[in-house]
Amino acid sequence: MLKIGVIGCGAIGRDHIRRLTDLVPGCTVVACADYFEQAAQQVAAQYAHITAYPTGEALIAAPEVDAVVIASSDPSHAGYVLESLRHGKFVFCEKPLAQTAADCEQIIKAEQACGKRLLQVGFMRRYDRGYAEMKRIIASGELGAPLMIHAAHRNVSQPDGFQTEMGVSNVAIHELDICRWLLGEEYKSGQVLKVRQSSLSTKGYDNPQIVLLETQSGARIDVEVQVADGYGYDIQCQVVCEKGTVNLPDPYAVVMRANATRSFPLLTDWKDRFIEAYDIEFQEWVKALEAGAPTGPSAWDGYAACVAADALNRSRGTGQWAPIEMMEKPALYK
Repeated sequence: MLKIGVIGCGAIGRDHIRRLTDLVPGCTVVACADYFEQAAQQVAAQYAHITAYPTGEALIAAPEVDAVVIASSDPSHAGYVLESLRHGKFVFCEKPLAQTAADCEQIIKAEQACGKRLLQVGFMRRYDRGYAEMKRIIASGELGAPLMIHAAHRNVSQPDGFQTEMGVSNVAIHELDICRWLLGEEYKSGQVLKVRQSSLSTKGYDNPQIVLLETQSGARIDVEVQVADGYGYDIQCQVVCEKGTVNLPDPYAVVMRANATRSFPLLTDWKDRFIEAYDIEFQEWVKALEAGAPTGPSAWDGYAACVAADALNRSRGTGQWAPIEMMEKPALYK
């Protein structure tokens, strides 16, 4: 039985504890920690089998913890990942892996020193049935080579403290990973464009933004990023191939006809949109650890997304494409 410690007892951390406890076989959550110690104590009080630790570092060092799930704030990710690797423990880190490419490189070096993969990054969209079927169709070659991707990432709102750069490094980071995964190749260059701003953007950050990417083979990607769209959580993706297109399906919803209208509800919460993907992701992670090593998105995938995000944010306001330059891929990730 895999014994897991969860760092971060906010919304996503609590949801992962519920998921690992109620839905994922072969594991048990034995520890939790949070920057606000009281939050961890409140979570531990709900479960007889969970001990609250005063710090994330104390949780990682605990002999009873076999694997660590990091669901804390973005700036803390790199430090907790490096500490987990230092203790030789399996670690699942929610996106982003780190806030800078330099920190990702340090993580890659630390994992290489361990001699095997210990880390998985939480890019859960790879486990969504819609994206998985898109990947299968593209990889089959039945539609020819992929030429373009048109995507959109629209959120209802953002909490206080949100900044323009986070539209790429925190929100569109999912598109940076999933588009790269769908096409099976690395990026060459990218650019962020500021467009006419929404009247719903009243907190000082750019909204919307357009992310443009070019892959090594010349495929082009455009991503509309709205972080305050005012109507729902809406994820769209279309891959244009030589012989046809592949579209991400909308989530299932019952269609209602009434008052001379035809309608169906839209989701407003990202946790609801990808709830099944999260379930599958953790089921596969625990199963892989039983076999000896994680098989999902790696430190290299986290690094690739971070390098692209860094380049895109550097391009903002320049009117120029920024090169996306990566280190040589270590053998551990080939």
